Amino acid sequence: MARLLHPLLLEAGHTPIALVRKEEQRDALEAQGVEVRMLDLESADVAGYADAFAGSDAVVFAAGGGADGDAERKRTVDLGASVTSQEAAKAAGIRRFVQISAIGVDRPLGDDVEPVWRAYVEAKRDADAALRASGLDWTILRPGGLTDDAPAGTVTLAEEVERAEIPRADVAATVVAVLAEPGSIGRQWELVGGSTPIADAVAAAI
Repeated sequence: MARLLHPLLLEAGHTPIALVRKEEQRDALEAQGVEVRMLDLESADVAGYADAFAGSDAVVFAAGGGADGDAERKRTVDLGASVTSQEAAKAAGIRRFVQISAIGVDRPLGDDVEPVWRAYVEAKRDADAALRASGLDWTILRPGGLTDDAPAGTVTLAEEVERAEIPRADVAATVVAVLAEPGSIGRQWELVGGSTPIADAVAAAI
């Protein structure tokens, strides 16, 4: 998601700062005009995050624990790194915080849910709750099933929508749209593919 977001932010006149764990990721990102800072989300403390955030106007939390079957990484990344990012944003004097979550995570889970999926849903749910209570100028986007399809530039966006898929590129474009729209502060939206241009969908949802 972040790799798709960087060029869109550059096109909008921003200077994105990518936080990476591996030095070998630096060259390709810097060649695009992205500023690179080193940070291990799972081991750094609030001060380390705050140093990495220094000089930023906003934080976009798009990290995830990966598609493997490690329930603990859902808690350390999807929840733990989000909460640490929120605290670090406040420490660094950054008000704006956009978080990419997942559709339907507030809905009850059945008893037959696999442990890893339960850990993922609970981590996303709790990270969103922490952000809503953080006092930051937050926006939460909860996309449906993510695909690698080409961007359509059109979406369905509301507080609650029917579960469906959406290209990652359209989620990234929606992040850029909400960053440019002060009326999106304090709003939580579900997001799937649809027929409304992204900027129009954001404006209509406010």
